[in-house]
Amino acid sequence: MAPAKPIVEKKRRYFTVEEANKALPLVRMILSDIVRQYRIVEDLQQRLSMVSRDRRRSTSDLYTEELAQSQAELEAEEAKLKSYIDELRRLGVEFKGPDGLCDFYSILDGREVFLCWHLGEPEVSYWHDLDAGFAGRQPLPAHAETSD
Repeated sequence: MAPAKPIVEKKRRYFTVEEANKALPLVRMILSDIVRQYRIVEDLQQRLSMVSRDRRRSTSDLYTEELAQSQAELEAEEAKLKSYIDELRRLGVEFKGPDGLCDFYSILDGREVFLCWHLGEPEVSYWHDLDAGFAGRQPLPAHAETSD
């Protein structure tokens, strides 16, 4: 038996506020793609659900082809969505929600936090503790010192 390969953990990237803001043009494009793709996937899931329900009610098998086509389309669109989310993660940005929410790991006043940004905001202006989530968002203090 071959020895188990060690698990290699990718080093976490920490952003300063300035670095996070510099990344926003690309992050904004990717998040816009994610938001749009989520809608496409949700619409396809609803359509697939309706076709499946209609198929169960029907005594004929008219829906089989549409069901197979819808399933294949859904799988392709889900793969596209996953690729956008993976692209964001490769930048070191944490995807937090299909409404365009993301976090950047940072160090604020000596402790690990998230810099929090929502699609539509002009810049990164908020932070929260790692376990606080969006509800714990606080404005960045004027003297905020973040490091990488």
